[in-house]
Amino acid sequence: MNQIIQRLQAPTPTFFQKLRNIGLILATIATTIATAPIALPAIVIKIAGYLAVAGGAASAVSQTAVENN
Repeated sequence: MNQIIQRLQAPTPTFFQKLRNIGLILATIATTIATAPIALPAIVIKIAGYLAVAGGAASAVSQTAVENN
């Protein structure tokens, strides 16, 4: 468990930082669409759900990437 915490706290490469941020933005936009107070077609809600999951997964994986010197 200690190794996982150290890995998450280690420096992340620039590419993966950008990928993490894009994933977070994608998940935020998808969540906003999915929880919109207006009526949207079911397909839009379903796609937003998939995008939220994809954004969350991309962010989580990107956070665990570390630089090897």
